[in-house]
Amino acid sequence: MAATRLIALHKNKGKSVAACLKSRTDYVQNPDKTEHGELISSYECSPLTVDEEFMLSKRQYELVTGRRQKSDVIAYQIRQSFKPGEITAEEANKVGYELAMRFTKGKYAFIVATHTDRGHIHNHIVYNSTALDGTRKFRDFLLSGLAVQRLSDLICLEHQLSVIEIKPYRERQKRVLYPPKESNRDRLCGIIDTILAEKPGDYEAFLQKLEQQGYEVKRGKYTAVKGKGQKRFIRFRTLGTGYGEDEIKAVLEGKAKHQPYQKKQAKEQPFQLLVDIQGKMAEGKSVGYKKWATKFNLKEMSKTLLFLQEQKIGSAEELRERAAAATERYHAMGDSIKAAETRLAEIAVLKTHIINYAKTREVYATYRKAGYSKAFLEAHREEIALHKAAKAAFDEAGLQKLPKVKELDAEFAELLTKKKASYPDYRKARNEMQELVRAQKNVERFFAEEKDTTEKTQTR
Repeated sequence: MAATRLIALHKNKGKSVAACLKSRTDYVQNPDKTEHGELISSYECSPLTVDEEFMLSKRQYELVTGRRQKSDVIAYQIRQSFKPGEITAEEANKVGYELAMRFTKGKYAFIVATHTDRGHIHNHIVYNSTALDGTRKFRDFLLSGLAVQRLSDLICLEHQLSVIEIKPYRERQKRVLYPPKESNRDRLCGIIDTILAEKPGDYEAFLQKLEQQGYEVKRGKYTAVKGKGQKRFIRFRTLGTGYGEDEIKAVLEGKAKHQPYQKKQAKEQPFQLLVDIQGKMAEGKSVGYKKWATKFNLKEMSKTLLFLQEQKIGSAEELRERAAAATERYHAMGDSIKAAETRLAEIAVLKTHIINYAKTREVYATYRKAGYSKAFLEAHREEIALHKAAKAAFDEAGLQKLPKVKELDAEFAELLTKKKASYPDYRKARNEMQELVRAQKNVERFFAEEKDTTEKTQTR
């Protein structure tokens, strides 16, 4: 059952077109949603530099036509969803690619990202609002959304997929509830729990039972298994406590007791900010609200004090120092990640310019030899525009010698790896900073209210 929707992506106020494009394309290419980027396909652009290539076509549009874009539509997005269990992610991506190609008629660059993070597989198709030849913009004609839906239904029927039947409003189902998605690792842990409960004779018998469940077992230094439809093997030692090879063998030998896998519950916030009772009362809150807020503050302050004891913080001064240090550490890590992201963007743009420069060098040399002929310019306007844009970028960067594309690829891969590796520490530093700053504010507010209450009592 395919549900399809066409959406115009607009430029956000206060942000550049380039920043908006990067934000939208980064979201649809999220590696956690697209099986680490394996469910992404593209046409006349690279998923790695799609935002920059879209921007380049918009600059070409201005050079070719002499017109600037009036509307704030920077790209278009098609969302296409499928009935659970009816199609694989790979097939869905091919259907999405076919839809994009037939709807745009091959005149606009696009990417197709298939997401598998929900109960249903769905595609995000983002195509440029500027044509490949840079001479025109896509016109969002009347009832274009209906045209996309009908084309999607036609393609789905050609692929023997079900489509949504239009029903009267009163007969429509108001909400579809999908069961929570179970990951491959969760499923494997559950099967291991079941097999261990059967008490197989030894480790080899245990592996044979896994094979009977449809898993492919790879024996070696580290045992790994792969289920049907999975692309990668999963090592036992990566499943968590209780599922390593040595731990499973110990259970089979009767030396240890197996604890079934349990999903970690989301960690609750240890304490919340205290309510500014005086400020709320000044806004006109009732006496009943004051009673509730007083009890709430006492509970949250008790939790705050327990947190300070766990952190072994004995004074307000020490709390201020710890909070300041945590804030500084968090911002330093954030600046480091932003610097890496900036350099990644620079490398992507530079690589595109180097490739374009190499492709158009001969054309531009012929153009110079022809005495900058207007006829030659008209015949090769796109190549010459790309060459000039690349040369201007090199001059702006002050490059005397162009780096090799392989070197840029290596630097890009290294920076990307470091950036991804720094995220866990960054999130940890953020949580630590938030807890300490929240505790500091609670302590300051609590003692400020105590001081105010004491002064009023003495005045009476």
